[in-house]
Amino acid sequence: MTDAGTVAEPEVDVIRVAMGLPKTPGVYRFFDQRKQLIYVGKARNLRRRVASYFSRRAESTPKLRALRANIANIEFTVTRTEGEALLLESNLIKEFRPRYNVVLRDDKSYPYIHVTTDQQFPRLAFHRGARSAPGRYFGPYPSAGAVRQTLNLLQKLFRVRQCEDSYFANRSRPCLQHQIDRCTAPCVGLVAAADYDRDIQHAVMFLEGRSQEVIDTLVGNMEAAATAQEFERAARLRDQIFALRRVQQNQYVTSEGGDFDIVAAVLRNGVGCVQVFFVRSGSNLGNKTFFPVHTEGGTEPELLAAFLSQYYLARRPDRTIPPDIIVDADFDDRELLADVLAERRDGPVRIRPNVRGERARWLDMARNNAEANLAQRLSSGKLQEVRLDALREALGLAGDIARMECFDISHTRGERTVASCVVFDREGPRKSDYRLFNIEGVTPGDDYAAMNQAVHRRYARMARENAVLPDIILIDGGAGQVNSARAALAELGLEAVCVIGVAKGPARRPGQETLILQAAETAVHLPADAPALHAIQHIRDEAHRFAISGHRQQRGRQRRQSPLERIEGVGAKRRQQLIKAFGGLQGVARAGVEDLARVNGISHELATRIYQAFHES
Repeated sequence: MTDAGTVAEPEVDVIRVAMGLPKTPGVYRFFDQRKQLIYVGKARNLRRRVASYFSRRAESTPKLRALRANIANIEFTVTRTEGEALLLESNLIKEFRPRYNVVLRDDKSYPYIHVTTDQQFPRLAFHRGARSAPGRYFGPYPSAGAVRQTLNLLQKLFRVRQCEDSYFANRSRPCLQHQIDRCTAPCVGLVAAADYDRDIQHAVMFLEGRSQEVIDTLVGNMEAAATAQEFERAARLRDQIFALRRVQQNQYVTSEGGDFDIVAAVLRNGVGCVQVFFVRSGSNLGNKTFFPVHTEGGTEPELLAAFLSQYYLARRPDRTIPPDIIVDADFDDRELLADVLAERRDGPVRIRPNVRGERARWLDMARNNAEANLAQRLSSGKLQEVRLDALREALGLAGDIARMECFDISHTRGERTVASCVVFDREGPRKSDYRLFNIEGVTPGDDYAAMNQAVHRRYARMARENAVLPDIILIDGGAGQVNSARAALAELGLEAVCVIGVAKGPARRPGQETLILQAAETAVHLPADAPALHAIQHIRDEAHRFAISGHRQQRGRQRRQSPLERIEGVGAKRRQQLIKAFGGLQGVARAGVEDLARVNGISHELATRIYQAFHES
């Protein structure tokens, strides 16, 4: 494989393949000598586009030179239209995350506010996922916190129920929400259906950005109540109007109206940041920050184009495409992408790089946010690189540390043993690569065997998938755990991978850790203020946190189970028969073997196992 930092002439057969491609729209894929996909691209003319990588243009930037030097094979897919090529390119990048493509890390769904419409007394609810249930959906919001803050505000302003339907249907008296004046208690008939419908209508208008219309309506109702000498109702309306005006002034940034997203992309020192503001019905619902990877050697328009196609073309039920997308730069194939998005949205979509007035001020705000977030990212990323470089020097490694993985074991007296594997690169944690292993078939409390199993399972799969191995494997533990990990790697023929143990110091105090090195079989102590030790502590603490959280989930799941559910041969039907025969689980626990065997379908052998399950302590 040619070194990525040098320029080398590609293989002759690769050029021949490029010159033999059809002159049609399609998607091309570049592979390296290890048969790994390294780049995916779309083209209006496959032959012309792929051939350009082997011309002088391919030497214009370091990224293009590195890509060209690593091309060992070319595959392609012909499509009927450029739009189909754009969709296929987006799907392939999302699935395979090639090394030289800008890749969007976006694995979280977006929440909405759901207003039901098929009930006598509709409810407001937090919603995440497919929008298939009847009702209206407002969003997307950038975070769950933004949704809950809005729901809390609506509860104070309009006193509409937010409780679950099962809870609502079984009330015989008002709940605490009514007592603190946040619900009108429709569950027990304390509000007329017409009055409740009016409250729901006002809440919906507020979510649509029509808060001034709501205020005008309430002002008219307040004056009518005062004229009718209904002073208590007039006072409640006055307080509601005051609260709405305060919200209108302080809580929401309003625009000239409409639904649109504002997208700004900034690129500095090879690191990219994209900022998205969500505006619905003229109200700013918040913003979200993205840091795509593989942005080195690119430009801001290229970053923007790659982000928009991957973000909006992802087939996700929580992702909406607004009619207007305001961007801070023009880019190639902007009109093509707009046409494809319009087809996906089933309505017109405009991608607008040039705006004026208030929307231009929104765009400036988005770009300022992107630059501020990028500056913070660069400072933190620089710190991470300094730590990793210091660790490389402390360990005497020849090459840079690009990827580290750390393992930890967690259990409670041997119960529900869980192993964690966390992954860090030069940017910090890669949470999408984290893994948990439920340890089975080992003696409870045997941390050595548990570590051996976790390491073997992790790297056996990586070896089968020909995945990139880490530069360093950290083991949270002493010599025993390290030797167990090395034994697992030796079975897989991976002895060359660097394994380091992180043993806790006296009294488990931070800064007194002992590093157990693989090569010298010696213990090394780093100063408490050493950046190299800080890098190890960071990943070790993250592995510990992830292991404990996984163990608690497993332990809680087990303890929520009935003892009968853990007995082989006792299914749902037999559990029902036993509980019915003895009047509950306590009756089953007190029953003897002979009593259990009298139940229909329970043999003497099974009755013995059931008895032992309740009396094994």
